[in-house]
Amino acid sequence: MSAQTELAVVPPQETALAVYSTPNGLEPWLQQIRSKIDGFTPDISTRKGREAIASMAYAVARSKTALDDVGKKLVADLKEVPKKIDAERKRVRDTLEAWQEEVRRPLNEWEEAEAAKKREIEVWVGELRLDPQIISAADSEYLRISIGAFENIVIDGEWLGDYEAEALRLKADTLAALRSALEKREQYEAEQAELARLRAEAEAREQKDREERIAREAAERARIEAEQKAQAEREATLRREQEAKAAAERRELELKLQAEQAERAAAQAKADQVAAEQRAEQERIAAEQRQAQAVEQARLAEVARQQAEANEAARQQREREADQAHKVKIMGAAKEALMSMNITEELAKAIVLKIARREVPNITIHF
Repeated sequence: MSAQTELAVVPPQETALAVYSTPNGLEPWLQQIRSKIDGFTPDISTRKGREAIASMAYAVARSKTALDDVGKKLVADLKEVPKKIDAERKRVRDTLEAWQEEVRRPLNEWEEAEAAKKREIEVWVGELRLDPQIISAADSEYLRISIGAFENIVIDGEWLGDYEAEALRLKADTLAALRSALEKREQYEAEQAELARLRAEAEAREQKDREERIAREAAERARIEAEQKAQAEREATLRREQEAKAAAERRELELKLQAEQAERAAAQAKADQVAAEQRAEQERIAAEQRQAQAVEQARLAEVARQQAEANEAARQQREREADQAHKVKIMGAAKEALMSMNITEELAKAIVLKIARREVPNITIHF
């Protein structure tokens, strides 16, 4: 194995049995590794230093494996001394594992601190996301209010670090999604209004067609009845003429009377037709009035619903703004109090922000 991955070379094969069979026989090799560990002073605050720590810990592990493998080969070849070799192997493993943990401990602590900060930032950045289902189901008024709220969000990179670009991207993506949804929603609402207008016009046309059909059918029935009645009168007159040939004068008088009755019947039939047409026209006008009232009531109800939603959204926005202003006021008062102790404004602001983020144990700001 290479020197870059091991801190000490393994005992030569010709002396390996004597080394591993002697109590603490590997101590010189362990001391070589220990001396390199003791002389190792990396800078945990730099990336290069952290990589050096990881590399050193890996080299210790590789040395452990190399020394252990020699012992394993001796055990396989020399069955008569397995207990001594196994005991030395375990001692070396335990020692090197402890040294590995010792070397890596500063890096582990730094990584845990960075992970905690990363989780806190991820929670904040997550608030810039909106549920796609909420966006797709929202009306145009809600979407316009949401766009205004997201446009007013300020991405402060002072503590976001590498996450500032992610936060800016999320804000831009959310605004793009909201604007796209608003455009689609406004188009949908316009289409729905147009469909409602077309439905109302279609219903009005259907009502008018029904009324005109009723009037035509009534007039046709009156005409048929008049024709049938006139036909019956003519047939009756013919029969009376055939039966009363011998009484000409009486027949003429009866014919005249029948003619007068026929005229009166025709006049009555015409009057009935006019009355039926008037009733049909009145029913048509009443239906149009009912339809207009229904459309107006639906419009007023929609206006009231939209106003209620707009009022509720405005109320929630005022509450959020008041809460933010309250927090800014409290934190500003805390900063001023710290500055009165001859602390610079920048340091006072940093202290207040750290307390507000609950990074100072046992100290909180009550909003």
